[in-house]
Amino acid sequence: MGFWQHLDELRGVLIKSVVAFVICAVIVGSFATNFMEWLKWPLMTVAKDYPALDTNLGTLSILEVFNMIIQMCVFGGLLLASPLILFFISQFVSPALTDRELRAVKPMCLSALFLFLIGASFSFFLLMPSTVRIAIELNQAFGLETRWTAGNYFSTMSWLVLGSGAVFEFPLVIVLLVWLGVLTTAFLRKYRRHAIVLIFVIAAIVTPTPDPLTQSLFAGPLYALFEISILVSSRVEKRKAAARAS
Repeated sequence: MGFWQHLDELRGVLIKSVVAFVICAVIVGSFATNFMEWLKWPLMTVAKDYPALDTNLGTLSILEVFNMIIQMCVFGGLLLASPLILFFISQFVSPALTDRELRAVKPMCLSALFLFLIGASFSFFLLMPSTVRIAIELNQAFGLETRWTAGNYFSTMSWLVLGSGAVFEFPLVIVLLVWLGVLTTAFLRKYRRHAIVLIFVIAAIVTPTPDPLTQSLFAGPLYALFEISILVSSRVEKRKAAARAS
């Protein structure tokens, strides 16, 4: 297949991906009010322990509500369209791969989607409520009134949920680097302590509050995933060694 044919196929993939994203974004926008109520779940759950808390989110500027809706449509559209986009990309890449590479790539794509959803769910159902609770407690401790805007609330949630989903992909990156021969399990075990420090640094960057409880809540699963990635990488190395020996 010539260069221009590849370019034409790539253009087709981009067009289909954009169309899928736009359709999903429109779906999210059509149910924006329902999504908004659902996204307030962490706040409403924590608010049960604070009867005097005002859970009505406001806006401070004319354009804030528009920015919030656009943000919701973009992030929601990307999340819903991601399986289709991955499928379109795999269709474009698969002809250039061998059967052995295809057997490795397909599970990796599914694993990437699964890990992202796990990270996003972990953040939404555990980290976000913890962040909201700590923010309320700090406001009360300093005698401040808890009054948040919708834009601030959803921006914090977007950063936390999407950031967690992205960070949860790192075990897959480790396994891929071991498969490519860039890293070894011996190296990962040797620098395990350094990895723990790095994990807590990442937790400090991703989590919006500086409290150690939220950071530890985020760092714990990451370290568990790091250990799992070492075990999986060890199996990958054994299979590679067996393939070379045969």
